[in-house]
Amino acid sequence: MISVLILAQEDFGKGLLHSVEHVLGKLPAGVELVGVDYNLPPENLIHTLKDRLARLDQGDGILILADVYGASHTNIACRLLSRGHIQLVSGVNLPMLIRVLNYRNLSMDALIAKAMTGGSEGIVCAPNTLSKAETGR
Repeated sequence: MISVLILAQEDFGKGLLHSVEHVLGKLPAGVELVGVDYNLPPENLIHTLKDRLARLDQGDGILILADVYGASHTNIACRLLSRGHIQLVSGVNLPMLIRVLNYRNLSMDALIAKAMTGGSEGIVCAPNTLSKAETGR
């Protein structure tokens, strides 16, 4: 099963994990957070990432779900990527994360596709078509 590493601003990442626990009832094994503390030098992050990736690596690969592509922390993570084994998808949101956690048995490429569709399909503009009875007006 592919492991998942969330790489995001610390409070945002903790919020995602807390939401996963609420939705799924518990945090699945093989899912961890590297919360970014912007008060620390970015160079410190490479060691934390290497350690966390080594701990998560069970042989099936690791998908890093990051908040913002091009930020210092994702640029650092990109140095550690290995095609098919350690990959990164940015723009993490809760629908993306839930979908990834439900399909970790797929191949890395298939899981990346699920992540991307989960993220984009989770963004919806709700129709403004409720009846007066539904709105109470």
